This record gives sequence, structure tokens and C-alpha cells, in this order.
Amino acid sequence: MKILVFNAGSSSVKFGIFDTRIDDPRVVKAEFEHFLDGYCDLHFQLGGEQGETLHHRVKVTDVEHAIENIPNLLEQWGYDDFDAIGHRVVHGGTLLTAAVRIDNKTLSLIEDATPLAPLHNPANLSGIYISQEIWPDKPQVAVFDTSFHKTIPEEAYSYAIPKSWRQLGVRRYGFHGTSHHYVALRVADALQTPLSDLRIISCHLGNGASVCAINHGVSVDTSMGMTPLEGLVMGTRSGDVDPGLFSFLSRHSGMSIEEIERQLYHNSGLKALGGSSDLRNIEQQAAEGSSDAQLAINVYAYRVRKYLGAYSAVMGGVDVVVFTGGIGENSATMRQRICDQLHFLGLSLDVNKNSSLQLSAFDSQLINHEISRIKVIVTRTSEQWMIAKEVQQHLESARLQENKDNCVIPVAVSARHVHLSRHAVELLFGKGYQLNVLRTLRQPGSWAALETVELIGPRGIISNVRILGPEREQTQIEVSRTDTFTLGIEAPVRASGKLDNTPPIRLRGPCGELVTRGMIVAARHIHMHSDDALAWGLNDGDLVDVELGEGERRTLFANTKVRVNGNFLTEMHIDTDEANAAGITFSTKGHLVNKQSDSIVTIVNKKQQTLK
Repeated sequence: MKILVFNAGSSSVKFGIFDTRIDDPRVVKAEFEHFLDGYCDLHFQLGGEQGETLHHRVKVTDVEHAIENIPNLLEQWGYDDFDAIGHRVVHGGTLLTAAVRIDNKTLSLIEDATPLAPLHNPANLSGIYISQEIWPDKPQVAVFDTSFHKTIPEEAYSYAIPKSWRQLGVRRYGFHGTSHHYVALRVADALQTPLSDLRIISCHLGNGASVCAINHGVSVDTSMGMTPLEGLVMGTRSGDVDPGLFSFLSRHSGMSIEEIERQLYHNSGLKALGGSSDLRNIEQQAAEGSSDAQLAINVYAYRVRKYLGAYSAVMGGVDVVVFTGGIGENSATMRQRICDQLHFLGLSLDVNKNSSLQLSAFDSQLINHEISRIKVIVTRTSEQWMIAKEVQQHLESARLQENKDNCVIPVAVSARHVHLSRHAVELLFGKGYQLNVLRTLRQPGSWAALETVELIGPRGIISNVRILGPEREQTQIEVSRTDTFTLGIEAPVRASGKLDNTPPIRLRGPCGELVTRGMIVAARHIHMHSDDALAWGLNDGDLVDVELGEGERRTLFANTKVRVNGNFLTEMHIDTDEANAAGITFSTKGHLVNKQSDSIVTIVNKKQQTLK
């Protein structure tokens, strides 16, 4: 599939064409920028990542005029034959949480989200409107910066503000999602480790900057909030400030809310601290003795370090820190400043590797010392390529929607239960004890035991918790979110078997007690037989949306992971909280309506690789 990707901003237009069938997929890379006196700069590269980048000053007056000139350029370059168009949109609000085909309803929802991104969404919409006029017959898909962060839990995205405000949509959304998602996949590929086994802190450091905590493949927190203003110090944006400054400045300086906001967006950050929004200039001035430039560097590094420490705590540790973006990729001194005080986490930078780093197009390089427990990777982001893949996945998943009646899947409610190890069985029931089968379960080889245990927490006890067999190497306790409040213990949402850094819980049986880790809120998932996966075009690890019910009772369960095995009976498992929310008492049927694969294809040294 050939896909034209647009990133239309207020002062520049980036576009590219990706041919997902070939080894070196980005066949066109181009940008219009620096509009002045009826002209602008056009930079373009043709024929893949090895092509030469050319620069021209062209007679184009503004962004709209630039987009109108793109058809002629593509025809001139011989790349005017493509299948679909993908548009980067910064903010999707609460309702647009995945790539979506652009229609009147989609446009209305993007416009509704504009107050949350007033500097970005209008420019994105302008690009869409012009593109629709130029290519009315091409399928056009919107991909949102916010969508990767839809997995952030409620306690992380909620602000402690009046409920009426939260109902208006005031919450953390996060941005740079396509970049953080792509970078996470690149890291997994570089380390030859499943993404679901890694705790990654992704540092996208550029004129806009954000940090993202990616725990076992999903975003669990990020530094940007309701708008792209929160978080790190940026080129011209302030990052975190006390919201009380609005009333203070209004009272003492007579400034309007609009003027304060404009200053925070356009005249703050590195520009305010060091006199320039370009870190290269600030580093040069700092070396020449400028105290303002030195302060700017120190504040910038400090803020990143603070978030790195916080997100290490959020995830219960970190395996990889990755740097990307203009500063993350190019400033060895900033990377070193950020990393130098993180030895207590087990992070040790290799100074020589860091200072001599040279990146090529799809390169990912380790710059940590060999003794470092935490890997440190630098890689180039490729947001346009990620957008192209999301467009492709969305259009391919439309087959699921079109064949909805053929994509029916049983959905079962999984109550709280325990899987015990041999050691745990003997401590709770006596040496040599063997569990007794009460009834067999739908999944082959699984059964419910006659025996039960008590779960004992600091706040309460849950009795008669069923044991499921057969025995496992590690004890695992699966509860609902409501159960965690009954017990008084916070448990992470995890896939089965992902038990690192889980909280301790006391189990009581007829012959003894056991304090063990391994309590989780099981992430909803689908056991899928390999034949069904093949028929529906799904792979192990894919994320799908499952629709339950009709009309007012319709519930959409997003981001449900598919686990494929030839021994599985196809069935989706949800917990009791999710069942209550959907009005399900025991079991029902759902429809697969959308999919997103956690794999992308890219090229390193002209060889095809699949990132999984």
C-alpha cells in the first residue's frame, strides 16, 4: 500500500509517501518552511532513505498554497499514484482514541477538541480540508498524537479538580504519541526483546519535548497534560508552572489570561531562560560564560531527570531509557547531564560511546556502559512512518467491521481466582497435598479446584477465592480493581505471567499462611485458536477492539490483547468490574471491530526487519 502522509502546521508542511510493500518504504520526504515575502524553502528527498536531500527556494506564499502545490510536485517527481492519505492530528479529545476514517463526524469531533490544542488542531484541519478538495476520492485517515496514551490509567490522567471540570474534558491526554510508540518498537527490536517484557522511559527532546513511561508495551504516564504546554522545559514553552501564576500576574501586571497563555507558549522555555529556543546556541553561549545560558541548560536537564526518577517509581523500575528528537539525538552533552546523576538507578553512561555517536536513518545505538543495569539507547524517531502504518492497519482492520457478523467471539467473565505453585500448595494445604478437580474449564487443560483460600490485606479479607489448576511455577492472584480497595492493596493491570514488582499479599489455607507477591488485575485478553487468528488476519500480540451489545447497551472494550495458540479455545476474558460496567452477568458474545498490531516493518542497512 502506498500512503501519502501529511503533517500540516501553522508555519510548515511536512509530507511523505510510504510504500509499505518495499524494503526502503519512504520514497518521498519533503517539507515547506520559512515562508517570507511570497517565497519559502522546499526540502525534499526521493527514492528512499539513501536518496540525496535537495533544497530550493520556491514561490509559495503560505501553508495553504504549499499544500495546493503538492499534486504538481508529486506528478513531477513520479509519485502521484498512491492509495490513501494519512493526516497527523495533535488532539483527539476523549472520543478519538485511534486512527479513524475522516468523515463529517470525525471533522466535527476534531473541531470540538480544538480548544484543547488551539495552536495545532486548526492547522491540522486546514490541511485536511484542502486535501479533501484535491483528492476527494482517496480514503483519508486521521492519526492522533494523543491516541497512544489512551492506556494511561485514571489515577494518572485525572487532575484533582472539581468533577464538573473533569466532565468538560479537563484531564491529562499526552502528546508525541506516534513518536513514543515508534521509539518503543525500535527499542524492542534493538534489544531483541518483546516489547511486553520491557519498562521503557522514552525521552522525546526537541523544540517540543515530552517523556513517556511505557510499561510492558503501553503508555502509563506522560509529561504533557491536557495541552502540550505541561511537563518539560521546551524551546519556547514553559512546561510545568504553578497555575496560581495566572491570578498573580493578572492582579500585579494587569495581564489577560490570553496574554499570559501566549507568553507561556511562545516566549518561555529555553528562549526565556537562555535567550534562544535553539539549544545549540545556548550551549555555545554557556561555554562562553553566559550565566543565563548555563541556567537554561541546568533547568532543562533537571526537569528531565526529575521525570525519569518519577517514572522509574511509577513502573517499579526501568529497563531502558531512550533518547530521540532533535536534542535527544544530537546533544551528547545534554544526554550526559541528564544521565550523570542516575547511578542510584543502576544507569551508567559510556562517555566515549555517547560523545562519538553518529546515527543513520533507522539506526538505534546503545550508549550505556557495559556495567549499566539500565540500557540507554539513542534513535531517530519516524512519526510519519508510524502514521503510515497506523493508516494501513486501520484500512485493513475495516475488513473486520465490514464482516462484523463473521467476527463473533465468546466473552466470559473471569471472577477473582488464584493460581498456586507446588510450594504454595504445600504451605497452605500440607506437605504432599494434591488439589482436587471440581470442574473442567473451557480452555483445554484448565480446571477449577475444589479448594479455596482467603486473601488477607491490610484493610480487609476476601474469603472463598477459588484455586485454578494446574499448578504453576509462580503463584498468581487475579482480582478486580474493586477487590484491591476491599483488601487495601494497589495491584497493577498486567497480562498473565507478568508478575515483576507486584505487591505482597497474604494467603490463608487450612494448614497455614503464605505471604507472596503476584497479585494483579488481569488485563482483558483473548485466547484465540491459531485457525481463527489466520481467518481474521490477526497475530499474537495484536490489540483489538471488541464491541459488546447493541444500542444503549453497546460497550466497546478497546486495546484487548490477542494471545494466539493452537491449543486455545477462542474466548475473550474480562473481569467482574468490566462485566458490571457492560451489564454482563456471566457470558455473552462480542464482535471484533478494529485492530492495531504492535509490529512495524522498517529497514536497517537495506534489510527488511519486523519489530515485534
